[in-house]
Amino acid sequence: MPERSLVIVPTYNEKDSIATAVQRLFDAVDESVDLLVVDDGSPDGTAEIVKGLAAGEPRIHLLERTSKRGLGDAYKTGFRWALDRGYTAVVEMDADLSHDPADVPRFLAALDTADLVIGSRYIPGGKVVNWSAFRESLSRNGNRYAGFWLRFGVKDATSGFRAFRSSILKGIDLDAVASQGYGFQIEMVRRVFLDGGRITEIPITFVERAAGSSKMSRRIVGEALYGVTKWGIKDRFRSK
Repeated sequence: MPERSLVIVPTYNEKDSIATAVQRLFDAVDESVDLLVVDDGSPDGTAEIVKGLAAGEPRIHLLERTSKRGLGDAYKTGFRWALDRGYTAVVEMDADLSHDPADVPRFLAALDTADLVIGSRYIPGGKVVNWSAFRESLSRNGNRYAGFWLRFGVKDATSGFRAFRSSILKGIDLDAVASQGYGFQIEMVRRVFLDGGRITEIPITFVERAAGSSKMSRRIVGEALYGVTKWGIKDRFRSK
């Protein structure tokens, strides 16, 4: 397990789940793991809840932003914050309990032999709970499309539960990563792959959020499909 690790949790209107997510995380990890919440100006008071939690726990940190700037931008902000403070590993995790905080130690352990560890719903042992057949088909086929174009051998490139070694993040030009949502997750896998990073997948159970609303939209899906096609064509011309 890396020496110092940071779990980054982007939030927007997550008041119903954030306290439980934080409690479950700290029940699962040791003192080497800190938490950074990046809140995009949640009008529901999410940031105030995090401030209350942080008052009794110095390992909880909060970055408050005044507007909703997107998932990709939140993670890039968190990555820079982690690198500036010398964390050796960074974990991405949702606040809505669709990701099980108890899995974080498995991600950190897997970084012993990888630069990027992806929590996969689509390898043996992985599964999705409470999704419609259409939603799961859309996700699976989107990942197949990304795999076809980008050839990185990853089954679940859109998964948002993952861990990076800081050493691999340092080599990525975060300013050049413009995608949001699923596109951001795919683009980060592609960049690690092109940089020669070691990528592994571990099985997770993804549970559709019980509180709040999904952030998925047609725009986010369309951005991801456009990006994958563009990157795939670019990479194929590069390899010739």
